[in-house]
Amino acid sequence: MRKIVLFTLFILAAEANAQTKSALDSIFVLPDSISFFNIETFYTSILQAHPIVKQTQLLNEVAKQEIRLARGSFDPKIESRWNTKEFNDKDYYNKWIASFTVPTWFPLDPKIGIEHNSGAYIDPENSVPDADNNRQIFSGVSLPIGRGLFTDERRTALKQAKLFTKMAEAEQIKLINKILLDAAKDYWQWYYFYYNYRLLSQNTVIATEIFRRVKLDASLGEASAIDTVQAKITLQQRIVERQESYMEFINAGIKISNYLWDAQGNPLQLSQNVAPLLVRDDGQMLETQTLQYLTALAKENHPDLVKLTVKLNQLEVDRKLAVEYLKPRLDLSYNFLNQPISPGGEFQSFTFLNNYKFGLDFSIPILIRKERAKLEQTKIKIRSTGYERTQAEREIINQINSVYNQIVNTNIILDHQNAIAHNYERLLKAELLNLENGESDLFKINVQQEKLIQAQSKVLKLKAEYEKLKATLYWAAGVRNLSLE
Repeated sequence: MRKIVLFTLFILAAEANAQTKSALDSIFVLPDSISFFNIETFYTSILQAHPIVKQTQLLNEVAKQEIRLARGSFDPKIESRWNTKEFNDKDYYNKWIASFTVPTWFPLDPKIGIEHNSGAYIDPENSVPDADNNRQIFSGVSLPIGRGLFTDERRTALKQAKLFTKMAEAEQIKLINKILLDAAKDYWQWYYFYYNYRLLSQNTVIATEIFRRVKLDASLGEASAIDTVQAKITLQQRIVERQESYMEFINAGIKISNYLWDAQGNPLQLSQNVAPLLVRDDGQMLETQTLQYLTALAKENHPDLVKLTVKLNQLEVDRKLAVEYLKPRLDLSYNFLNQPISPGGEFQSFTFLNNYKFGLDFSIPILIRKERAKLEQTKIKIRSTGYERTQAEREIINQINSVYNQIVNTNIILDHQNAIAHNYERLLKAELLNLENGESDLFKINVQQEKLIQAQSKVLKLKAEYEKLKATLYWAAGVRNLSLE
């Protein structure tokens, strides 16, 4: 039994003494054939090639087309209308009019056109001088001085479209952040399974060597048969645990592959020769990013709050239009006739009080109930959206506080768990010393080693949980691409 003690002591104590900072340092030392795949590289790959990220980029295109659609109301317009009638060999009338209008932001829309009217039965108001070959040129403007002077449907539509651009951008950030959050959680789960598998593989190697030595000592009569049974059970347990962790590691890698695509849109498979990497030390983020900063950032830039703010701005645009509709409709139009150019092409000076057409259109509903109801409906929507934004902001801030508290608490637990693992390591060394002095046995050694493995595995799990919470904190604060860099 003396050989068993010395060998076990050598294997386990040497494993522990080789570690300086924690009982897990050795499993993080990877062979040169393994390449590291950190979370930042993972994020970059997703942002560049993930199909859903590309899909969200279409929101920007949709917003551009909304603006283009709204600007269509300001497109210059060419119009032409021709009517003719001939009956019983008589030319009743031949009426043709063409015009070119240029809508402007301020509703003073210039217009130029030409009329060509002839026929035996032409209406007097449509008759034009025979001297100009029955042609007449007109140019002028139209101007609403009541409803539509300060805003109208076309200007409102363009303002709404520009606001939609900000809403589309916020929605894009929200969707991408959700993808990155899911990816981060899967990445750190993969991190835990990977290094937990290495931990259990390491302990399986130790259990295998102990079993081999116990069998050898039993064959030499220096160990009992029951010791081989105990060593065999321990080995079998380690093999089962390693196999379970291997399956978790493999499936986690497959899940990570869901996020990997090349530039051509082809799916990529995660290589077996890459490993996750924890770049930052525990607690570093708590030192550099304060709760107050993230809270202020969320109030200003959180996608949900931005969307509600844009919605309020859109409703305010609607309110101004509704106020405009309370005014009477009073439209003026003035057109020069054959000025400053005649149908023959001669230029002449303007004469405002001769050769012109002037029009005035006026209308107003007596009770304006429809317009007043529209205004009140918009005001109600503004108040409702304001309440919604206030509640949303409160929930977001509380969520940030909650996640932040979880991070702080997890960091404290992680420190304690590291200490627990270290103390279990000390207990194992002490039990090995007792074994050497004949005051312990292989069963007690296995119990202490099992507790050490569980403690080390929990450290890995807490590290992964801590990183998941950091990603969740950025997501809760609405930080674009879950990065402050």
